[in-house]
Amino acid sequence: MNNDTRWLARLGIDQGLFTRPQALQLRAKLGADPDLMAFAQELIDSAIVSDVEKLEKIAEFATAKGEKGPPANDPFDDEDDAPPVVQAGPAGHASINVAATPSRPSGPKATGAAPNFDFKTVATLADDALASAMRELLKATAHYGASDLHLSTNARPFVRKNRALAYLSDYVLTDKDALRLNVALLTADQKKNFLEKKDLDYALALSATDRYRVNLMFHKNGAAGAYRMVPAETRSLEQLGFAKHNATLMKMLSYHNGLILITGPVGSGKTTTLASMVDYLNTNRTDHIITVEDPIEVVQPAKGCNVTQREAGVHTKSFFTALKGALREDPDVIVIGELRDLETIEMAISASETGHLVIGTMHTSDASNTLNRLLDVFPPAQQTQIRASVAESLRGVVCQRLLPGIDGGLVLACEILVSNTAIQNLIREGKTTGLRNTMETGVKEGMCLMDNVVYGLWQEKKISAEVANANISNRVLKAKIS
Repeated sequence: MNNDTRWLARLGIDQGLFTRPQALQLRAKLGADPDLMAFAQELIDSAIVSDVEKLEKIAEFATAKGEKGPPANDPFDDEDDAPPVVQAGPAGHASINVAATPSRPSGPKATGAAPNFDFKTVATLADDALASAMRELLKATAHYGASDLHLSTNARPFVRKNRALAYLSDYVLTDKDALRLNVALLTADQKKNFLEKKDLDYALALSATDRYRVNLMFHKNGAAGAYRMVPAETRSLEQLGFAKHNATLMKMLSYHNGLILITGPVGSGKTTTLASMVDYLNTNRTDHIITVEDPIEVVQPAKGCNVTQREAGVHTKSFFTALKGALREDPDVIVIGELRDLETIEMAISASETGHLVIGTMHTSDASNTLNRLLDVFPPAQQTQIRASVAESLRGVVCQRLLPGIDGGLVLACEILVSNTAIQNLIREGKTTGLRNTMETGVKEGMCLMDNVVYGLWQEKKISAEVANANISNRVLKAKIS
């Protein structure tokens, strides 16, 4: 079968235009080797796909991808949809009971059984068998609905699901076990780099829909690895939990210049929100989007926009050099994975002032702390100038947290600052302590405070009183919770 037809099926399934059984049914109808145009036309004629415009865009992208080869996860391969289970066998062989799925479930759909892996046999497995077993362990972890997998020396293997830890085995990994597991999927260059530098960040793609962000390191006992599951599909802002604030976020994203900040602690879903915003712009605009990430987590295929994704350390030296170059690459939207140093922040603010919409993330807990962190990195001599620049360019700040819900899942809580005249004056004058009061009076403009949102979630019985109390600082609101 033509590679472009395989890519059309792969992308169409991933985008939710049709299902794999429907694709297989069409292949049976059209023959073993249908061309792309015949396959696309049959999708329309059979009333499987009604969004013709979206199908045409995917077909163009599939043609370009087909020239480079077939997709890694061919939707026409013989496979069923059972969730993967890994059983590492003895004598150097991996006995794996797996049927690979064309696209793994994510979010609330991911409710498979806990991964089953006999870690005691790691030392007996050949390298190829161990690499294969590791791939299936990752897939099984994703099907289980966990967000992270941890494999560390002198520790039991464990996963994080809904912010809670769960152990996969009572077996404690030795230093050799942990090292072999964590380097099993590395290329020769990656392995050499990791062993020399003792740290490695990279994106692992097992297929078009199975992606993981990996951090490897050494600690006092030996090697360790943290594997973050990247969602197989990009959910909308409403699906993420921003339904009540959707209009506010859409207004922020309607601007063609300015600065939008997505903030929150580690594991609060910043990357997922950022990917959702990029997907919205990609779908609803015809612009050039440049992203700079470390590493690239969510792949954004071109839709209405041309999307250029760059990885710090692989495609560019650093965030700063990528941003400096981006200003000469005719972008409309610049997305920065993390605003982490003076040079990057300064360049981001400059870009937002010169006709670009800049979206970036920071590790801060609320709007006031975000602005203080953003501004305080600059030396005193630049404070007046930089405050004036931020006051003019800032469009909004979205601070978020993921809280354990009563139903066992996670609930999104957020704080949103929208730039208006009052906010601009406070930033310009350095009176960020007054932001909270201004945000309380700016509810009609879409602003909200974290305390009020968390209190509302408790009233709606989405979170427990204990969780609400732990995430509210306002004593008046705390007193109302029982």
